[in-house]
Amino acid sequence: MKKILALLLTLAMVFALCACGQTAAPAASEAPAEESAEAPAGDEITLDVIICQYGPNTQEWFLGSGMDGTNFVDKFEAANPGVKLNLEVVSWNDVYTVVDTRIASGQAPDILNIDVFANYANEGLLEPVSQYCPEELYNDFFPSFIEQSVIDGTVWAVPDLASARALYYNVDMFEEVGIEPPATWAELEDAAQAIVDFYDGEVYPWGIDMTTDEGQAAFAYYTWGNGGGFVDAEGNWALNSAENVEAIEYAIGLVNKGYTNPNPATQTRYDLQDMFAAGKLAMCIAPNSMPTYCADKGSTVNMATTAIPANEGKTSSSVGVMDRIMAFKDEAAPDQAARDEAIGKFLTFFYDPENYVGWVSMEGFLPAVNSAVEALVAADPSFEAWLDVLSSCQFYPTAKGEWDAVKQGTIAAEQAALTGASVQEQLDALQAQIAG
Repeated sequence: MKKILALLLTLAMVFALCACGQTAAPAASEAPAEESAEAPAGDEITLDVIICQYGPNTQEWFLGSGMDGTNFVDKFEAANPGVKLNLEVVSWNDVYTVVDTRIASGQAPDILNIDVFANYANEGLLEPVSQYCPEELYNDFFPSFIEQSVIDGTVWAVPDLASARALYYNVDMFEEVGIEPPATWAELEDAAQAIVDFYDGEVYPWGIDMTTDEGQAAFAYYTWGNGGGFVDAEGNWALNSAENVEAIEYAIGLVNKGYTNPNPATQTRYDLQDMFAAGKLAMCIAPNSMPTYCADKGSTVNMATTAIPANEGKTSSSVGVMDRIMAFKDEAAPDQAARDEAIGKFLTFFYDPENYVGWVSMEGFLPAVNSAVEALVAADPSFEAWLDVLSSCQFYPTAKGEWDAVKQGTIAAEQAALTGASVQEQLDALQAQIAG
């Protein structure tokens, strides 16, 4: 028990280090909703809910039989009479279009699970978290995660879950070739060439995903590893910095030298993970869910993790990725208080350790609430190792209203560079578009 308590304290400290901004969580003047007494019986409330598909088990857990023979919707409705869920699971490739279409037609979901939030908040579409989140639950979230969803002192979303990225490498391949995992960009190129020579091109040394699925992560890996990034020290957009140009040129160079998967513009992180699981890829940057993913594929690949390589003299940074749950306004709702209470019930049920621990561990993610840590460590002692990775993580600047355009713009710039376009010109144009 002492070890668990110490881990709880350590995890809370680590998540504080991961916060990319200095915005404090809202003070008591903007306290979350108080726990309310059981509402009197009345009209049934139906909540429209969109959940993103994190992996092959998401659909089953929410709508099939993935919760020990039942599912989240059935279990929730049984525990919360008077509240029904119209829940659908949508792929990450489709969710942005689906949500935008719903909003344009006046049919925004009541509850949305997604990564971005700032544009919805700035357009006045979201309810403040304080309006529907019970206080006890609000206080259970890691403060550094809450801070990622603050604009002008108001919290607009709660964290769903998180992941951190590290470099996975095939231990058996590295031993067979006689190389060590790379720590610098120069060492990465040396290792890649050794793998190409040893396996005569049958194994791809290094994986790169510059797809519309998650190309912004590639931008982060290389630019943060070169002292650059999306913003400067003052939080201003710095997309065309010299460090960023050098970093993306380096990444494109890896592709041109034949050190990567053949089609970075179309092969997603999941394709790379499949290649790694099948022994066709030697190194892959992936989240902490990678072992679970490979095991579900029936793979027995012998893997280990290390820090993501950085340029000589620069510091390695892990990408901390946090998704969110938010509630949209519905001014046509006949009873706003009852609707807010129903949304609060959804959140309380979802984050109940009895449910949430199964969800997070099934998908191989990191928790967003303190109450889940003890159970997760007990279920998977390897979780403790990710504390070291988390200590170096940075987050995307998703609280900035331009983030969605920046995300899509960095991917477009990478894909243009893959076809021979100038990295400098692409990032100059993006900077001008975003910052003027």
